Amino acid sequence: MIASAGVLASGPQPSQAALARVNLVPTLVATALLVTGAAVLADTVDHRQAALYVLGAALGLVLYHAAFGFTSAWRVFIADRRGAGLRAQMLMLAIATALFFPALAAGSLFGQPVSGFVSPLGPSVVVGAFLFGIGMQLGGGCASGTLYTAGGGSTRMLITLAAFIAGSAIGAAHFHWWVALPSLPPVSLVKLWGPWTALAAHLVVFAAIAVLTIVLERRRHGRLIAADEPPRRGLARFLRGPWPLVAGATALAILNFITLALAGRPWGITSAFALWGSKIAWTLGFDVASWPYWSSPANKAALESNVLADVTTVTDIGIITGALLAAGLAGRFAPVWRVPLRSALAAVVGGLLLGYGARLAYGCNIGAYFSGIASSSLHGWLWLVAAFAGNILGTRLRPLFDLAVERTPKLAGC
Repeated sequence: MIASAGVLASGPQPSQAALARVNLVPTLVATALLVTGAAVLADTVDHRQAALYVLGAALGLVLYHAAFGFTSAWRVFIADRRGAGLRAQMLMLAIATALFFPALAAGSLFGQPVSGFVSPLGPSVVVGAFLFGIGMQLGGGCASGTLYTAGGGSTRMLITLAAFIAGSAIGAAHFHWWVALPSLPPVSLVKLWGPWTALAAHLVVFAAIAVLTIVLERRRHGRLIAADEPPRRGLARFLRGPWPLVAGATALAILNFITLALAGRPWGITSAFALWGSKIAWTLGFDVASWPYWSSPANKAALESNVLADVTTVTDIGIITGALLAAGLAGRFAPVWRVPLRSALAAVVGGLLLGYGARLAYGCNIGAYFSGIASSSLHGWLWLVAAFAGNILGTRLRPLFDLAVERTPKLAGC
């Protein structure tokens, strides 16, 4: 099924002959969507929104070509102490914090006011991240993984995505109850310690986690797993993949920094799911506008405005488009429409947990973990601990749904 890093969530892996071909139809469709979408956004919203859509496509292409997953990277470490994916995440965070912390301390970037994702520490983060962690393993992906594998041709992940959106809307409806529970105020380590002390402390922790994965992997296996020989080199590899994890980690950190410069805040994903789900619920007759979640001026404006005016929405759609383009270029777009019943059930349960958990925890593996830590928010670290615990339980539950617990990373999905 879905592995540490890959692109197809179900179905057979493509043959060498298939790898040699570009899937022309999805490649042309994705290109047309990218060009047309950017033009429409520039005309109906503004050029910044168009740029964010293209940036989202770049994120989708990087995620797909680097097969940069969170879900199976954690799963193979939990199940078999293989830590390459975790080490790539630590590299990504190290680069991001080095870029973000000085800009956040200054409060502006290239003349644009910027701020990070800094949220309170309380039961909602712990419970939400734990539920999200379980959902990662049952749904078969994280927030970024759900988008890029769906765009890359995974039919199962379309089920997860639909349930993810529904769970996000339910989480928005319940959000006021959870945030009313006792909690600690938001803590920005950049504000508390200054950018350079905070950066040094973070780099030490990232290095310690990476070293720990090396020690545990060598203790279990005697050596670190060697990367497979790439099927392509040079420009062909750049355009069609697969990319090394290190390249993916570096590109994602830089693209998140560009997001900060364009949007004034870091990369996020799941607030758009809450918006989409709530708009659908509103259309079905639910009194969504009365939910406290949508009472703040910014949220109320988002609910009442055209969905394409939402920054997170356009980057999310861009991720799907970019992944479709990457899958076409790689010759790996091959949807399999038959999804086994137990697998589909896991996708529904996992998607609901992903959506609900992300709302409670102020974000997902991107908004709370990646961008939260890059924002120096202490809640990002709390999210990591609670979500990892949820992944441990979720990994144990996978066999109940006939989902594999692979022992080594492979090119297959988030």
